[in-house]
Amino acid sequence: MAVVTSSSSSMLLLRNFATVCKVSQFVRANSRIVFSIRESIRVLPGRSICSTRASHNEEAAAKAAAAVADTGAPTIFDKIIAKEIPSDIVYEDENVLAFRDINPQAPVHVLVIPKLRDGLTTLGKAEPRHVEVLGQLLHASKIVAEKEGILDGFRVVINNGAEACQSVYHLHLHVLGGRQLKWPPG
Repeated sequence: MAVVTSSSSSMLLLRNFATVCKVSQFVRANSRIVFSIRESIRVLPGRSICSTRASHNEEAAAKAAAAVADTGAPTIFDKIIAKEIPSDIVYEDENVLAFRDINPQAPVHVLVIPKLRDGLTTLGKAEPRHVEVLGQLLHASKIVAEKEGILDGFRVVINNGAEACQSVYHLHLHVLGGRQLKWPPG
């Protein structure tokens, strides 16, 4: 059994932490998908050498996404629609797709998106030609709430732009429920 001294153990942790940070920077630099690190590296029970606030991660992700918002490049949602990325689909019709959020903020957290982006990257860019699809998205949100058993209490949220922490520039509605939701939000 090898004996690890405190200094060599600390060096190993720091080297691993540096590697994690480099990988994280690489992912951010080379991908439109910004992952938030949910777990920290544990040194002692209850202590960590890495602590990141979730709200800061969300803000950073939103700012990074805004920088490439209108490039026309496929978003992660476009890839989900094309079935290039798997998702847990809750509802689908010819115009709308609804699937479970991979980072749920409530027991029920489903994203509802139009299958055709058509310039609708944010609600702020909605035009009269989008009226029909906007109605379809709201109706699909009601169907999702019904399917998920939360029709008596749910919330529909649309984040618009970096200041609202929108991190994917393909209009999407969050259907949240399954617990008591507080007011005001945020």
